[in-house]
Amino acid sequence: MLLRHTPKEITERSALVINPAKTCQPIGAMYASLGINGCLPHSHGSQGCCAYHRSTLTRHYKEPIVAATSSFTEGASVFGGQANLLQAIENIFTVYEPEIIAVHTTCLSETIGDDLKQIAMKADKEGKIPAGKYVIGAPTPSYVGSHVTGFSNMVKAMAGLAESSGKKNGKVNIIPGWVEPSDMRELKRLAELIGVDYTLFPDTSGVLDGPLSGEYTMFPKGGTTVQALKESGDSIGTLALGEWCSADAARQLDAKCKVPCSVLDMPFGLKATDRFIDALRIVAGTTVPDEVTYERGQLVDLISDMHQYFYHKRVALVGDPDQLISMVEFLVSIDMCPVYVVTGTPGKKFEKRIKALTKDMPFEVKVKAKGDMFLLHQWIKNEPVDLLIGNTYCKYIARDEDLPLVRWGFPILDRQGHQYFPTVGYKGGLRLLEKILSALLDRKDRDEPERSFELVM
Repeated sequence: MLLRHTPKEITERSALVINPAKTCQPIGAMYASLGINGCLPHSHGSQGCCAYHRSTLTRHYKEPIVAATSSFTEGASVFGGQANLLQAIENIFTVYEPEIIAVHTTCLSETIGDDLKQIAMKADKEGKIPAGKYVIGAPTPSYVGSHVTGFSNMVKAMAGLAESSGKKNGKVNIIPGWVEPSDMRELKRLAELIGVDYTLFPDTSGVLDGPLSGEYTMFPKGGTTVQALKESGDSIGTLALGEWCSADAARQLDAKCKVPCSVLDMPFGLKATDRFIDALRIVAGTTVPDEVTYERGQLVDLISDMHQYFYHKRVALVGDPDQLISMVEFLVSIDMCPVYVVTGTPGKKFEKRIKALTKDMPFEVKVKAKGDMFLLHQWIKNEPVDLLIGNTYCKYIARDEDLPLVRWGFPILDRQGHQYFPTVGYKGGLRLLEKILSALLDRKDRDEPERSFELVM
């Protein structure tokens, strides 16, 4: 039974996490790995860990997620997993013939202290890595950070492949952060409309949103090629979308190959998309085409037409920090009131940013990094809201409190469409508003009393 508590009692709970608003690092690393063409993700740990990570991604994307595992047993738990990984690398290249293996660790291998870089060097020295093939690795212990941290660490490992020839190729690196395949496809469409020659990495479009062809392909045609990752060191600049997901990789490229970077917010909503489009325009040295301006006008028109339904509606949100920052800014811009904001990913910078975005709200705004859904539920019980935005697990709060729910973020296990329909950009903004409006108006229709009409002759 959930009881009412004072806000002070709620925020002081620190030794216990109940229903965390996150999942573990390897899931993020595995998703990022799938954005490389011809890549086989590899879980350096037990079979059970790999099975959980694969099943979670499969349930969200509704596509079979392929990954290998080092299959730790009791011996590896005591003496380390180097022998397991060396054998795995040889077997994978022999049997499955990927272009690259992306290794991420688990809690067990991190606790043991396995050194992925040293093991990869040993595998190469022993001839287990064929010529022209690659092995990259990222440390992803689940007892720190979140799936967002794991994604960031693997993208940073991708940036480690970059090489500088000393001659710029005129391309722009776009690091999209953890978004859906549909969102990555939309980002590429916008870049092409503006005339930007780009390298997007990782890129899961064409990998996790492909058609049913009747034939199984272990390595789909989509994804960023290894060659493109290597050439990213010759790019003229990098646009990193999201401080938590993308900034580390962009800064590594800057430090290693002198590729200047700009860290932007993820382009959810009007203002964040404006900044992204402007950055692309400046990089390309062009003007914004009429087609993009038209799409922006459509979004502004919908906001204007439906403003009466958005005005001062209280909203509770839970999700990942980069996505939440842009979503909160979008809601504030349409006069909605995001009063409760929770992420399971640590970072005091997140709390400061949300406070800055909501400083003019007519309601008190509560925000918590490294929070959990139990805390969010208690806040809602004490002071109700009009709308809840978050992943599938928010449905239990929505049922208990009789709230309309907009499913958004990761994971979404009980609905379809997120991998096919973008929510970034102006087109994505239209979809977000449609989802919000549908939830609010369905609730309004349900709450209105039935009216009877009598024909008077």
